[in-house]
Amino acid sequence: MEGRNILMEISWMTFVMIILASYRLTHLIVFDKITEFIRNPFLTQKKDEHNEMKKVPKSNIGYLLTCYWCTGIWSAIFLGGIYLWIPQYAIYLIFVLAIAGGQAILESFVGVNLKRTALYSEEAKELK
Repeated sequence: MEGRNILMEISWMTFVMIILASYRLTHLIVFDKITEFIRNPFLTQKKDEHNEMKKVPKSNIGYLLTCYWCTGIWSAIFLGGIYLWIPQYAIYLIFVLAIAGGQAILESFVGVNLKRTALYSEEAKELK
């Protein structure tokens, strides 16, 4: 019963922060250049159908480190767990990752729309 009470006490703001933090931590592990050293030992190079070299998992750990859905589960377990276990310290990590996660989502949205606007602008110039 005590675990249920802790979960009932989490505010919506904290819950949203943990979601954003989990999103950013997942993206950091799966996609970002700075964590390539973690993924590389578990990846190998293979040629694809276009004869281009791609990094592919060579083990289950490699698969877990390159699968957004898989890493997302572990990120959520890690961040949710440390928040429930040591909230007074975890909140600082969650706060920073949540800001970065929110910024990444906004940048993706704005960046795509800026590129689309530039494309439309170029097409309009060509029509004149």
